[in-house]
Amino acid sequence: MNVTVIGSGNGGMAVAFDCAQQGHRVSLYSRAEHAHENIEAVGAKGGITSQGRLEGFAPVAYAGTDIEAAMEGAEVVFVVGPAFATEPFGRDLAPHLRTGMTVVICPGSCGGALAFKRAAGLAVHDDNIIVGETSTLPYACRADGQGNVHVFHRFDTGLFAAAVPRSGNGKLLETLRRIYPSTTEAATVLQTSLQNGNPVIHPAVTLMNAALLERTGGDFLFYEEGVTPAAGRLMEAVDTERLAIATALGVTILSEPDIGVEQGYMTESNYTTGYSRAPGFRGIKAPTAIDSRYLTEDVGYSLVFFTDLARRLAVPTPTMDAIIEITSVVLARDLRAEGARTMSSLGLDDLNAEQLTNL
Repeated sequence: MNVTVIGSGNGGMAVAFDCAQQGHRVSLYSRAEHAHENIEAVGAKGGITSQGRLEGFAPVAYAGTDIEAAMEGAEVVFVVGPAFATEPFGRDLAPHLRTGMTVVICPGSCGGALAFKRAAGLAVHDDNIIVGETSTLPYACRADGQGNVHVFHRFDTGLFAAAVPRSGNGKLLETLRRIYPSTTEAATVLQTSLQNGNPVIHPAVTLMNAALLERTGGDFLFYEEGVTPAAGRLMEAVDTERLAIATALGVTILSEPDIGVEQGYMTESNYTTGYSRAPGFRGIKAPTAIDSRYLTEDVGYSLVFFTDLARRLAVPTPTMDAIIEITSVVLARDLRAEGARTMSSLGLDDLNAEQLTNL
């Protein structure tokens, strides 16, 4: 396939390398104002070098900040980046989308496919261009800014995907399974959003280790050293509320440690040693600053969205609410007032539970 990867951060580098190593023609794009050093390095050497679970060198046909060049001949487009980039990428891509393309928001984070379609000017029920999302990024990875990526873990078992509208699921799954053969169909993009475990893990561990992170600049192992029984209890409380939201919506999701075991990150299904002893998380350092995606995205987008959805379903979320409030204090910004990702921002204000599950 002709694959274009939008976003050249950690995840984009891993997706681009994986697709190229499997024989697909790959182009890699970054917005000029957010261009990573990776883009220049990949362009200079004509590809990406990976170590870890994926190893070797894979050629990349184009790497740069020219969206027209990156989208030339594209059949499949992976939008790989933080939640705050989804709408800007949608606006960038709008003039370059063509009937028959498949666009995958990887990961959806929280309603990513819906956010992308709104930004790109596509009607929710338009399936001429397939727009879907995955429940998570199928890698634990870090890029070094020099055209190299370290893939700590790669999986496809436990990867869920859905299109919006659901009529596009068949085409989406057919495409994704050419790269991730065990991709599982989700009932709705709200199921893929709720199955994302990052909002369960990252905020709890970051906040419980905030002082250590600030003192050391993140010089500790996030999972191996950062997950203690207290941090595990906080993660479990968040997960209990997430599971209750899914139940009220009528969709089934796995607990965070259960999905971690299925994806091969973990060997124990519990909230403490399951993470601190997890082979798939081994060696991963903490963020270098408190103002990282572990809070700005996983709280400011995902938990704000989860709690907004929960209120529509009459599901109490006291722990999520507390984390939003504490994070707002820690970051000195009102994340709920910012409303980065809400039912309203996704155009879901007027839908009831049944209509939400039938998007």
